[in-house]
Amino acid sequence: MERRRTPDLEPGVHGDVFDEARTARANIDEHGAVLEWNEGARRLLGYRPDEIVGKPVARLLDEDAPDRTLREILALPRWHGTVPLRHRDGHRVEVWVLAHHRMDGDKGLDWFLVSPLTGAATSPEDAALAARSFEQSPSCATAVFDMRLRQRRANGSMRRAADLTDDQMRGLRLSEIWDLPGADKIERAMVRLLRTGEPQFVENYLRVVGETREHSWSNYLYPLRDEDGALCGVGLTAHDTTEQYWARKRLQLLNDANERIGSTLDVARTAGELADVAVPEFADFAIVDLLPDTDSATDSDAGATDPGAGSTAPAGSVGGGPVRLRRVAQQSVFPGTPEAVVPLGDVDAFAADSLIAECLATEEAVLRAHYDPKDTDWSVGHPSREAAVRAFGVHSIMAVPLRARGAMLGVAIFLRHQWTESFSEDDLLLAEEITDRAAVSIDNASRYTRERSTAEALQRSLLPQRLPRNAAVEVASCYLPTGALAGVGGDWFDVIPLSSARVALVVGDVVGHGVQAAATMGRLRTAVRTLADIDLPPDELLTHLDDLVVHLSADDTDGMAPSDQDAELTVGFGATCLYAVYDPVSRVCALARAGHPMPAVITPEGSVDILDVPAGPPLGLGGLPFEATEVTLPEGSVLALYSDGLIESRQEDVDEGIARLHRALARPAARLEDICATVVDALPPERRTDDIALLVACTRALDADHVATWDLPADPAVVSRARTLVSDRLDAWHLTEVAFVTELLVSELVTNAIRHADAPIQLRLILDRHLICEVSDASSTAPHLRRARTYDEGGRGLLLVAQLTRGWGTRHTGTGKTIWAEQTLEARPGS
Repeated sequence: MERRRTPDLEPGVHGDVFDEARTARANIDEHGAVLEWNEGARRLLGYRPDEIVGKPVARLLDEDAPDRTLREILALPRWHGTVPLRHRDGHRVEVWVLAHHRMDGDKGLDWFLVSPLTGAATSPEDAALAARSFEQSPSCATAVFDMRLRQRRANGSMRRAADLTDDQMRGLRLSEIWDLPGADKIERAMVRLLRTGEPQFVENYLRVVGETREHSWSNYLYPLRDEDGALCGVGLTAHDTTEQYWARKRLQLLNDANERIGSTLDVARTAGELADVAVPEFADFAIVDLLPDTDSATDSDAGATDPGAGSTAPAGSVGGGPVRLRRVAQQSVFPGTPEAVVPLGDVDAFAADSLIAECLATEEAVLRAHYDPKDTDWSVGHPSREAAVRAFGVHSIMAVPLRARGAMLGVAIFLRHQWTESFSEDDLLLAEEITDRAAVSIDNASRYTRERSTAEALQRSLLPQRLPRNAAVEVASCYLPTGALAGVGGDWFDVIPLSSARVALVVGDVVGHGVQAAATMGRLRTAVRTLADIDLPPDELLTHLDDLVVHLSADDTDGMAPSDQDAELTVGFGATCLYAVYDPVSRVCALARAGHPMPAVITPEGSVDILDVPAGPPLGLGGLPFEATEVTLPEGSVLALYSDGLIESRQEDVDEGIARLHRALARPAARLEDICATVVDALPPERRTDDIALLVACTRALDADHVATWDLPADPAVVSRARTLVSDRLDAWHLTEVAFVTELLVSELVTNAIRHADAPIQLRLILDRHLICEVSDASSTAPHLRRARTYDEGGRGLLLVAQLTRGWGTRHTGTGKTIWAEQTLEARPGS
């Protein structure tokens, strides 16, 4: 009839090992009907199972229980108490009952009731069992101390830990048995217990006699009281929690490694974080050596410090010579890492039969739990290494490979000389776990370093290596790559000489970072130079540049999914640009911008203004117009063009950035380079997330002594007069040596204007470092160079102009066009 299963017993154990009849046990359903009735219950109340199963349990009660009591019991998960029951023969029986309210499988709720039949009285056997339990506890060291805190009794575990007998310890204090700081800590807790009467809990670390490994102990101190409740002694139980302690330490070390390793994308710093995590929590000395090409940033130094250059085999080879590794990080429990015989950054060589070479060759961790320096020779290139190993008493070593994404990066070496305990297999597993995580971070840092170096080299190679000298402006520049993890961006600047002593100033910014952004910047800078060469006005130039960006974006997104194309067009290939053209003759500066910050100008008096240049859309949107504006700048004005990284950051908004720039530009500066330095010094101290390009230009003006202008009628007879005017001006400028060529140019250009163009016609000479001759007319038709045939009467004039000058061209204006030609002048004193 019983549903309660007897636990499975080992083979050969008697089936009734529990002596089931010694407990009265019954099961009752939620409605109060008896479900089970065992032999112990029959002995207690006299009912056989067939007489009671299925009957209401209420018939067993000697008296009715109050309804309130029953409701309270039904709400409890467990109840116990004395219940008056009626025996089968009619007499009253007071029974102590323990009732469990439970869910019996899929059969619903029921009550499981038990009551002991025998064993209520304490017997001599019970006292003997208690004594044996005290004595034979294998995991709990127990001792008893009197009111003077002298030990009176200790069990077997305590005697084994102290390696002393009970008689030898009796009468001694705990700190006299264990002459260690941990024992003093427990004694102070004992004193607190005697003073307060409250139990004390203490964790400490003591070394078991005969073992080198330090053990962790969880100590519970409790008061011992006599029959009257008076304090008469102190009980101590100490549980050896060493395994749990080291498991927690390993977990803590892993968590520490997760938090500390990989905080930056710097190879040396990441390797140093690995060494810092290991020492002193895990090792006394830690080394991180990488293959020489892992950290390309330091590989250039290898030649000067390579101890085995020309005679070593490739890293990782065994039997073919020493292996070469670069020391990237090392850490010691002693200040200054006195164990180290190789400076950071040097290339070290290890013998082919060393455990480091074995680790690299097999790509498996190598453990020498009990290391003897005589077992192997490391001393290739560094004979002092073995002496250091012996001097510091290194007795245990591990070499763990640094692998990431299927590639070997180097090896991490852990040594112990202050720890008395040797490395174990568990320590090896922990070291592998830490180094595996560090290897990924080192590989990420190495990849980032290479990509960033490539992008920076590309970026700087595409930026102007030297700004051109010209009569229009004096310039200075500054470029700062981002300090963020994203890497170098696509900011650029340029100074482009134009015809007629004019100059173009450009600052641009490509969306994104890395090699792709730098390459895109190079394409746009080349395009700007090409468009500037045909003398387009700023707004027209930006329109053509916008078309180019749209075409480049379309080319780069061919074959991509539509969603990816949208993302690329709107985010991945945008750009901004500010283009300005300054004319030193008129002192007029024409500007247009495409989504770029407005420039600033410092007047000769020192005030700072932000030029209100009409806002244009960023490049790459397509189909939207750009608008140019013109401003006349006094000679000596300083124009500041910059990218948005100078005024935007996560810590301040654009208005705050502009105000900071305004204050920096307002500070007096003797040179343009000083202005750049002042602006950079005013930047917020936090890491920048974008590149910064800054271009400052101080305007110059060409006065009447350097410019001559004549308005000419559209009459062929005026050509002779034009030659005379030019000759007289050249005499005044002391340039008679170029008079003949200049007169030929004037004859050809003025004659062409009279024959093929419309009035008014204007002739202008500009004396700069070169001599510039210009003829302007009202026609928009541009001449072109062609090769005249043998019997042609025309077509040779522009060819002659091209042969006699360093350059010539046409630029369209709002009223027509200007044809210009530029001659090189001999260097003159004071020029």
